[in-house]
Amino acid sequence: MSDLKTAFRTFALAALLTLGLVPRSFAAEPLAPLVGQLVEADYGQKSEIAARIAASGSPRAAAVLQALIDGTLNATAQKRVVIDPVDSAHAYTDAVTGQAVPGVDAASLDRITANNSLRRQLRGLAAGLSLMSPDEAVRRRAAAAAFTAHDADMLDGINAAIAREKISGIRATLEQTRAAILLQGPGNGEQQKLDAISVLQARGDQEAMSLLLAAVSDPSPQVAAAARAGADRIKVSLSYWEAAQNVYYGISLGSVLLLAAIGLAITFGVMGVINMAHGEMIMLGAYTTYVVQQVIASLAPGLMEASLLIAIPCAFLVAAAMGVAIERGIIRFLYGRPLETLLATWGLSLILQQAVRSIFGPTNKAVITPDWMSGSFDFGHIAITYSRLSIIIFAAVVLAALMLFLKRTHFGLEMRAVTQNRKMAAAMGVRTNWVDAFTFGLGSGVAGIAGVALSQIDNVSPNLGQTYIIDSFMVVVFGGVGNLWGTLVGAGVLGIANKLLEPYAGAVIGKILVLVFIILFIQRRPRGLFALKGRSVET
Repeated sequence: MSDLKTAFRTFALAALLTLGLVPRSFAAEPLAPLVGQLVEADYGQKSEIAARIAASGSPRAAAVLQALIDGTLNATAQKRVVIDPVDSAHAYTDAVTGQAVPGVDAASLDRITANNSLRRQLRGLAAGLSLMSPDEAVRRRAAAAAFTAHDADMLDGINAAIAREKISGIRATLEQTRAAILLQGPGNGEQQKLDAISVLQARGDQEAMSLLLAAVSDPSPQVAAAARAGADRIKVSLSYWEAAQNVYYGISLGSVLLLAAIGLAITFGVMGVINMAHGEMIMLGAYTTYVVQQVIASLAPGLMEASLLIAIPCAFLVAAAMGVAIERGIIRFLYGRPLETLLATWGLSLILQQAVRSIFGPTNKAVITPDWMSGSFDFGHIAITYSRLSIIIFAAVVLAALMLFLKRTHFGLEMRAVTQNRKMAAAMGVRTNWVDAFTFGLGSGVAGIAGVALSQIDNVSPNLGQTYIIDSFMVVVFGGVGNLWGTLVGAGVLGIANKLLEPYAGAVIGKILVLVFIILFIQRRPRGLFALKGRSVET
């Protein structure tokens, strides 16, 4: 009889707590004596004490309840209550204050335990505390966790939280949690379950479909039929969202290909040089990012969040200087001899790879991702990571800046003149040899900028450039040699095609199919999608 009274008092107290109707004098109970009472209490008493802890209003109440759930709450020989350390590098913490307690002898601790019935009550109390938190982010996380758990013991707390919640998104998640609990409850009415099916169908994600599929075996034929129909609708909807997700992945891959190929489009279009060392310019940009971050970490750690922005001009200058040196030292002696140019630049790429391997070592280098590029958000059922979105925006900015440079500057005018008619440009006083040198430097510098972006999504290693050189040539040839718009369209088409084929054909077969398509396309249009009128026509 006493156990029944204790359980009733605990339930009533938890309900009053959740509804916000706990008397002010009771809610103001100090936390320390309540936690101390847990040491000698039995399970029935612990249940009531836990509810009083939740009602205390202490910011440490949630941590104490969670430790009791996890079995990490202990009493020392002096009856001080401590919580286990998270790992060997940390000390025990005081349950009441949260302060570190050094010198605790683990062998002398007495574990404060909870049985399954008490844990169920504790989870409900802990969920109620989180769902009633004044912090919107805490409530949002608690609502998402509650949906994942959909524990029937939390139903009263969920109902109370729905009544008090003002944020529509959090309230919708709580309503979906209630629907999941009601759908799984064997004693719930048929209409309740049908309403729950409608709510879960509106959620429309994989978890909701799993809950509906589990309800297909419900004893009620009407509920089972509604659950199956709802699961089928979600499956169709998710297939569309999956296609949209693949398109986004394709755009993301296309932006990477655009950054890798755009510099090659400039040098190939103006100079007609097949530069097999272009990938190594990308690699130099990535290693420049690594070096910049190492310097900033040692000299000005406060600037680490801006390290990528600082690395962009540095990578451009390093790669551009290397490009000018390559053109002046090797390429200018091989104009008109494409086979020798290809072999020379291929050999140069091997030399650069070995030089970087000798300086930095053969292992991958870690490049730090700033906080503003970390994490993701959901757009419908599409997961969009900030790192990929940043690269898409960055690629668009680089393309726009390059097009403005070519259209609005004197050097851009000379570049376009040399592209269209080299002999006439030379006759008009354009120093074509210097245009070639600076064009090669510009293309290499843009490749270095691409290396900054690629350092965030790929391994910074001596072989980084080799991953993208073939794809870069495919983009340039498919889009039209020397045409930036063609490079943009080619990168987008090839990126999306790859990602749409991967789920059905696999990554390797997908790439082979794309390559076959390009071969067939080039046979019909040898000059690509958007061909320039220039040197390729004259020669």
